[in-house]
Amino acid sequence: MLILGLESSCDETGLALYDSRDGLLAHALHSQVAMHAEYGGVVPELASRDHIRRIVPLLREVLARSNRSLNDVDAIAYTRGPGLAGALLVGCAFAEALAVALDKPTVPTHHLEGHLLSPLLSATPPAFPFVALLVSGGHTQLMRVSGVGQYQLLGETLDDAAGEAFDKSAKLLGLPYPGGALLSQLAERGRAGIHDLPRPMLHSGDLDFSFSGLKTAVLTLVRAQPEPLSETFKADAARAFQEAIVDVLAAKAQKALQATGLRQLVVAGGVGANRQLRARLDEAARGQGFRVFYPELEFCTDNGAMIALAGCLRLQAGDSAKTAGSFSVQPRWPLAELAAQAKLPPSAA
Repeated sequence: MLILGLESSCDETGLALYDSRDGLLAHALHSQVAMHAEYGGVVPELASRDHIRRIVPLLREVLARSNRSLNDVDAIAYTRGPGLAGALLVGCAFAEALAVALDKPTVPTHHLEGHLLSPLLSATPPAFPFVALLVSGGHTQLMRVSGVGQYQLLGETLDDAAGEAFDKSAKLLGLPYPGGALLSQLAERGRAGIHDLPRPMLHSGDLDFSFSGLKTAVLTLVRAQPEPLSETFKADAARAFQEAIVDVLAAKAQKALQATGLRQLVVAGGVGANRQLRARLDEAARGQGFRVFYPELEFCTDNGAMIALAGCLRLQAGDSAKTAGSFSVQPRWPLAELAAQAKLPPSAA
């Protein structure tokens, strides 16, 4: 079974071909970061227009790399939500129109499910069940993943997502958009113990997160400094911020493993590429005897490969593809709705 996957939920256009027997055949991605940097953030209208420009050339690139033709495709998976409405509509309309032309079915796919399952693209994938830490610019959640479509929410952020806190704190330190990755690089040059920042909800007794207070603490720290901010201060503050957020993410992930009794942790989403977070979790895994799985770095950000994989696994799990031509998007789409919508068995408690 050969699945074409399309991702267009925000500011990356991704396409991929995934074969149920041979795995990922090819994928191609275009990031809009350079375009949006001029505006200091994602401009939804510009994002939608750029998806329109990129999607056909990327499809041709994927077909050429895989040495396959559109006639070889068995179904088309695309991101239905969550995400920017206009951006989602571009991918959805293109996928549905292409499916009508080819007389192929479609698999509307949940963006977060793609991230949750993305470590299965690795050479050493995890086995079900596992705990997943989904940590990105828009989402921070802990899930128990018992199988495809079987997801139990264990905890989530009550305000800012971790990646959002990274980007906002980077802006406070005067770093250009997108600042999260730049803050992480800057933190490597910072000195430990110079600034003391809070660890929000570290001892809350549950598995929820809150990062808005940490962002406010960075703002207070910045306002207490003379301007312009020195490079030494920026590096020290970046390190303090990153250490605080990594402490919380790592501690909550370990608590989730203890609460569920599982010994496998999957880390997915853009912040999953953070080197300090990976080092902290790897160290904890060695000491406590659990295993940590990460997607390859190229699959931490939004990409078509994870959508193609999720669509393929959905079909293999018994979900049915739909007849092409009738479509809608869901900019807001809780992951918990998936099991009911797909009529798959709910996760175990």
